[in-house]
Amino acid sequence: MAPYRMSALELNELKKQLEKLLEKRFVRPSVSPRGAPVLLVKKKDGSM
Repeated sequence: MAPYRMSALELNELKKQLEKLLEKRFVRPSVSPRGAPVLLVKKKDGSM
């Protein structure tokens, strides 16, 4: 299955959010061949 396409802005935001979650230890790196799709939705103020 091909990965989902993301804009540069979405990819940058995803990387920032993942770094924060890794620092807080809410998530951890994985080598699983399975993954979960990610959906980014803009808030009313325009941020993600």
